[in-house]
Amino acid sequence: MKRIAAFMLMIALSVACSMPVQAEDTAATAENMRRSRKAAKDQQKMLKKADKKQRKAMKKYEKAQRKAVKKQNRHLDSPSR
Repeated sequence: MKRIAAFMLMIALSVACSMPVQAEDTAATAENMRRSRKAAKDQQKMLKKADKKQRKAMKKYEKAQRKAVKKQNRHLDSPSR
């Protein structure tokens, strides 16, 4: 009878000890998911910022090209001495 009671107590303790581990694991998973979402959001933010910088550089380049063509045309249209 003592063996059965000890065995039952051991089973009850092992089940009780395993429950908080699952709760901690769930908390860790939730934390990892939150970090993952934050990292993805930060990545999107950086990509958006890089895109904006690239667009700005393209506009600046196109403007410089237009200005160069305009200057070239002005030079060709001016009377030679």
